[in-house]
Amino acid sequence: MEVSYKHLKRMTDNTGIIQFANKERPLKESGYTVDDNARALLVAINMSEKEAAPPAAVYLKFLSTAQRIDGAFTNLKIGDNFLPTIDSEDSIGRAFMACCFLLKSSRADDEMKQTSKDIIKITLPVIEKIRSLRAVSYILIGLVALAEDGLAGPVMERYVNRIGNQLKDAYHDSNTDTWKWYENWLTYCNALLPHALFSYYSFTGDKESLTIAEESLGFLTDALLKKGYLSVVGNKGWWLRNSNIPNFDQQPVDAASTTLACLEGYVTTGKKEYIEKASLSFQWYWGKNINSLELYDKDSGGCHDALIPGGLNKNQGAEAIVTFLLTDQMIKNILDERKGLINGQNRSCYIPAV
Repeated sequence: MEVSYKHLKRMTDNTGIIQFANKERPLKESGYTVDDNARALLVAINMSEKEAAPPAAVYLKFLSTAQRIDGAFTNLKIGDNFLPTIDSEDSIGRAFMACCFLLKSSRADDEMKQTSKDIIKITLPVIEKIRSLRAVSYILIGLVALAEDGLAGPVMERYVNRIGNQLKDAYHDSNTDTWKWYENWLTYCNALLPHALFSYYSFTGDKESLTIAEESLGFLTDALLKKGYLSVVGNKGWWLRNSNIPNFDQQPVDAASTTLACLEGYVTTGKKEYIEKASLSFQWYWGKNINSLELYDKDSGGCHDALIPGGLNKNQGAEAIVTFLLTDQMIKNILDERKGLINGQNRSCYIPAV
């Protein structure tokens, strides 16, 4: 089904993409975040030429102005002020990854590519200090995309191996016969971790990372797809080892994360099971979910913020629409017959994360 970009355009002004909405109405007073603008940048550079895309340069400029002299980012801007209220290592990783993918894009002009190079260069020293597994996973996915195109030098490739080993070590420290995971809990964007190790394997050929990626994604999807539809980890308490998975609230970013990781599994291995799991996970947006309700709003072009007990969160903020649109783009890229069979040896499509 064709989707509309009109809500993305509605949510975007000259500063960037606005964080929250009251139903489909943007709430400019909620401000703008690095997280949302990094994801919106990925959407903009993947839009087809026939779409009147919001300018990727707007999102890129937001990232550039949000970066501090030390290389980190101030995540939230309200009015004219950047506020450290919700700063995170994840926002550093998302911004870094988005700039890596922009360097590969034919939609970016020379000025935009230079800005991305500058952001990446300033961010590199910060990577040494990052400990969040999700943040380093974003960085790894971005670096591999660059390295496979010969755009990363020896220093960046050294980071690739360090992060790959960091993820493998975390898995060895936490996994058991019944808990095939990197930590003692699963929270948000969980599938990002195996996604990153699939990516690592595609570049290095390290078979241990492939084994871990397949085991951990299998553990996750076995749990989330066991009812015949995707039911992501709810944010009311998250999923702790030896506990039940909370059903609510379920957010679009997690459906996107699962779908994109399965697509990465397919791109890396060529195994049909991964494209089947990706397709089933993507149906979460279209009503194949615990509430049997569509998250995508055909009238507004927006995406509802969450599944909640008894229904939908009616608001349609930035995170929901940009993660949905990016996932829709990647699904269509993979299913495009012109791309043929994708595998780790002859990759024609790179899968970002959210």
